[in-house]
Amino acid sequence: MIGLLQRVSRASVSVDGKTIGEIGPGLLVLVAIHRDDTDADVSRLAERILGYRVFPDANDRMNRSVLDEEGGLLLVPQFTLAADTKKGTRASFTKAAPPAMGEDYFLRLVELCRQRLDDVATGRFGADMKVSLINDGPVTFWLET
Repeated sequence: MIGLLQRVSRASVSVDGKTIGEIGPGLLVLVAIHRDDTDADVSRLAERILGYRVFPDANDRMNRSVLDEEGGLLLVPQFTLAADTKKGTRASFTKAAPPAMGEDYFLRLVELCRQRLDDVATGRFGADMKVSLINDGPVTFWLET
């Protein structure tokens, strides 16, 4: 699994012109599932997202997590992150999970995060989404299980 984690001042996602998820300060995470991912990968990515230290402490060092900050979390499925771009000029998606598996694992990730954090919003799997964000820093990390 892949999580492209971005520290944000605010972020939102809309479908058909309607906002379906939004947060204030926290993390926007674009999520991709590989076809060979397992339940252990879902648990591990949830643990890393919630515990990754990207927020400043009193000494302005990145030592605090979204859990420490009680911030928002916006999870957005984005299968294109699983693309193989090593050859040519068109991406291959053979490594990406099939849609049913991808949606199932994404929803499991959402549930695990909601068990530990109150403010969890999501995009919609398979939808044409518009994502808006104000990246804080900018701070962006690629997490992979």
